[in-house]
Amino acid sequence: HAVAFIKMDDKRFFLERLIGENPEKKILIFVRTKVRAERVLAAMARVNIAGQTIHGDKDQDERNRVMSAFRAGRNKILIATDVSARGIDIPNVDFVVNYDMPDEPENYVHRVGRTGRGKQKGQAVSFCSPEEKPLLVEVEKYTYTPIQVMDIEWNTYQDTLDLTEDTTDNWKQLIKEAEANPHKPKKKKKKK
Repeated sequence: HAVAFIKMDDKRFFLERLIGENPEKKILIFVRTKVRAERVLAAMARVNIAGQTIHGDKDQDERNRVMSAFRAGRNKILIATDVSARGIDIPNVDFVVNYDMPDEPENYVHRVGRTGRGKQKGQAVSFCSPEEKPLLVEVEKYTYTPIQVMDIEWNTYQDTLDLTEDTTDNWKQLIKEAEANPHKPKKKKKKK
């Protein structure tokens, strides 16, 4: 178990990096709401990372199809809400990512219990924004265990933001592109 302190708006970039560095791994990502699940899926799609969601708005047939694809490894990325954490058996999950810290500390146990089952090893990482720190404190009280903090150096943090494939609001990339292709204003013709 590990926790990384990441600003709320930067989480998608760190998820992109984690997936990019582990392309063959099966990754289960937990978020708080079904709307959030769809937003994270859309953010990953913008950087050409395919995945699926499972939450309360899916009918049973769709849930079964999504779970079947994830279990079989046809889909390596599954974004789920806490409703999905309980009672599901998914073999060979390499990573559980708490994209959002859970509102209820016991949900943390259900989430991370989806990896490292039996004799298999798995990893659980939580992305904790400054506003979620009280939730982290509650999880540590509930589990009676401090969660190891991943120290992210400033340069590494910045590199993660700068190296994203998502340029929809990457202002630094837009500035670099503008500097590389300066627009020269056309000279106005003088009227005779």
